[in-house]
Amino acid sequence: MPSLDEVKNRIEKLRSEINQHNYRYYVLDSPEISDGAFDSLMRELKSLEEQYPQFLTPDSPTQRVGAAPVEAFGVVAHRQPLLSLGNVFSHDELMAWYTRTARLIGDTPLDFVGEHKIDGLAVALTYVDGRFNTGATRGDGYRGENITQNLRTIRSIPLTVTGGAPPSFEVRGEVYLSRKGFHRLNQERAAEGLPLFANPRNAAAGSVRQLDPRITAQRPLDIYIYMLGWADGKATPSTHWETMEWLKSLGFKVNPNNRRLKDIADIERYYQEWEEKRKGLTYEADGIVAKINQLNLHEELGDIGHEPRWAIAYKFPADQATTVLKSIEISVGRTGSLNPYAVLEPVSVGGVTIRQAALHNEDDIRRKDIREGDTVIIQRAGEVIPEVIGPTPASRERKDRKREFRLLDKLPRDDERQPVCPVCGGRVFRPEGEVMYYCANAACPAQVQRLIEHFASRGAMDIRGIGESMAATLLRVIVVKDGDGYRPVRNVSDIYFIDKDKLAGLERMGEKSAANIVKAISGSKVRPLARIIYALGIRHVGEEMAQNLAGEFPSLEELAAASPERLMSIGAIGPKIAESIVDFFRHQENLEIIRRLKEAGVRPEEKAEKGAELPLSGREFVITGRLETMSRQAAEDRIKNLGGAARDNVTRRTDYVVVGADPGSKLARARELGISTIDEKELVRLLEGKT
Repeated sequence: MPSLDEVKNRIEKLRSEINQHNYRYYVLDSPEISDGAFDSLMRELKSLEEQYPQFLTPDSPTQRVGAAPVEAFGVVAHRQPLLSLGNVFSHDELMAWYTRTARLIGDTPLDFVGEHKIDGLAVALTYVDGRFNTGATRGDGYRGENITQNLRTIRSIPLTVTGGAPPSFEVRGEVYLSRKGFHRLNQERAAEGLPLFANPRNAAAGSVRQLDPRITAQRPLDIYIYMLGWADGKATPSTHWETMEWLKSLGFKVNPNNRRLKDIADIERYYQEWEEKRKGLTYEADGIVAKINQLNLHEELGDIGHEPRWAIAYKFPADQATTVLKSIEISVGRTGSLNPYAVLEPVSVGGVTIRQAALHNEDDIRRKDIREGDTVIIQRAGEVIPEVIGPTPASRERKDRKREFRLLDKLPRDDERQPVCPVCGGRVFRPEGEVMYYCANAACPAQVQRLIEHFASRGAMDIRGIGESMAATLLRVIVVKDGDGYRPVRNVSDIYFIDKDKLAGLERMGEKSAANIVKAISGSKVRPLARIIYALGIRHVGEEMAQNLAGEFPSLEELAAASPERLMSIGAIGPKIAESIVDFFRHQENLEIIRRLKEAGVRPEEKAEKGAELPLSGREFVITGRLETMSRQAAEDRIKNLGGAARDNVTRRTDYVVVGADPGSKLARARELGISTIDEKELVRLLEGKT
C-alpha cells in the first residue's frame, strides 16, 4: 500500500500532466496523446481523489466538470472598471478617433495592436498565488456576477499558472462559442424540443450564467484572453503587445490573429483583410479592435464616459436581410412623440431574429418610399436597433403596392373624426419646422410610463428596481399615498410618495424587494442638479445639455424663470432648444411636479453663483476602495457639483486619490507617481469646505 506522500506525489504528477495536455489540446490545438490515453489519466486522478479526499483541491482538473448548483450568483466588484469600447463604422470615423487621440498626447509617436472583436461575453479572471480564484461577468462595468464555478469548466482557462506569475493579478477575455459548437448546440436543443439560441453571443452568455455548472460543462465554450486588468507584487511589461506575449507564456490562450500595427494605415489594412476573410474564421467576429500599444498612454488618456480613449472597435459592414413589412404601427415616446415602427415577418439578421424595426418618422418613410406589404431590406449594424433601409427594387415596381404611408391615417379618430393619440385619445399636433407628431396630453399613460423609465434610469435619478416592467405596474396598482386613500402613480413626482407596504403586497414583490426600491428612491433625492434637469425629460435636453444648464443656473427656479434670450446666450442653445425649455416650464402640470419633488425632499446641491470659483475647481479625484458614509457614485456627484473632476484612473494629472476600505491597485499607482492620498474623513472635510 502506497504511503500518503507517494499518493500526494502521484496526484500532483497526474494533475501536471493533465494540465499540460489540456493546454496543448485546447490552447495550442496540438495534442500529444489520444483521447483514450487522456481519459485514462483522468480516471486515475479521479479515483485517487475519491480515495484520498484530503488531497482534493479546487484547481484540480477533475473539478472542471462542475460543482453542485449554486443558489444564485454573488456580486464581484471590479478593481479596475471593465469598460465597453466605442465604435466606428467607416475610415473617416476611424481617422476622427485617431485625430482626437493624437491631439491629447501631443507629439508622442503611436503604434497599435490589432485584434478581432469576437462576438462573445467579456469576463474577468482573478488569480491568487498561481491559482484561478474568481471569475466575473462585465456587469455594469463596475460590478459583475460571480460565475467562477462555471468558468472552471472551460478547459482553455488555466486553473493554475506558473513561471513567474504575479502573486495576484487579473486577466480579461472573451468567452465564446465557435460556429461549429454553436451549430451543434442548437441541433441538440432542437432534438430535445428546446428553444434555439439566436446567436453565439446569447448562447455563450446563457451558458456561463447557468445556475448548475454541470450544464455549463456540457457546452463547447472557449476563451481568448485580450488584456491584463491589473497585477500586484510584480513588474509587468510596458506595452500591450509584450503583455499579451507574456500572458501567452503563462499558459493563457491568446488569439493568434492579433497583430502589431505601426500606424493608422496599418489599422485600415488589417480591417480590410479580415473583412474579406472573416467568413472563414471558426468564430463570429463583428469587427476589429485597435489598441494603442504603449500602456503608459492608456493611463494618460483615461476614459470618456464608459469607454476608454486608447482603444476603438472598427465594426464590419452591417448584416442585411430581406423580409416582408407586414404593417406600420405607432408607439408613443416619453416626450409624446408618435414613433412609427415596422412589424415584420420574422427574419434572421446576423444571427438575431428580427420582428420589428425602426422607421424614424413619416418624412423618412416617404423619402425611402416604404409601404406596407413591401419586401424590404433590413439592416443591423453593431448593437443598434435594426432599421428598414428601403424596399427592394422588385417591390418598387409592383403595380399593386399600397398607397404612400400617412401617419395621421394610422391614428384612431375622435367624435369629430379628428386623428388622436392611439393610447389616450388626446389631441395630436406637429410643431412648425419639426418632423414628428406629438400627443398633447401630458397625462397620456404611454408618455408617463416612458418618462418614469427615463426618470429612474442610471444617467438620470438612478433608481434601481424601476425599469420598464415596474413602470408599467406602477401606473396600474394602488401604491401612492393621497390624502386618506391610495392611487396609482400619475407622474414622476409620485414615485417619492409610494407606500412600502402597498408595494410589498404586489404579486412577486415581497418585503425585501420593496424595501430595496424604497431605499433606492430615497437615495436619489440628493442627485446633482444636472441629473435632475435631465431626468425631467425636457424635449431636446440630453445629459450634456443638462450639464450646461446646471452650470449656468444654480437652481430649477432660476432655470424655470429664464427667457429664451437668456437661454440662447449659452453657446450650445439655439432657438428650438430654448423654446422647448421655456415651453416645459410654462405648463402648470410640470411646475406642480417640481413642487411635489421638493415636497418629497428632492434637494440638488446647488452650485455657487456664476462667476464665483467653486471650492474644488480644477482638482481631479480618483476613489479607490469602499466608502463607509456614502456610495462612490454619491461621492463623485458631490465632487463634480463642487467643480471638481472624478476620474477612473490615476494619472499625473490626479490631485487626490481617496482611499477607502480594501483599496485596489490605484493606491500603489498613486504612491508610484507621488500623488496625494486622503481618507474618507478628509474627503468629507473637503466637500464641506472645511479645508
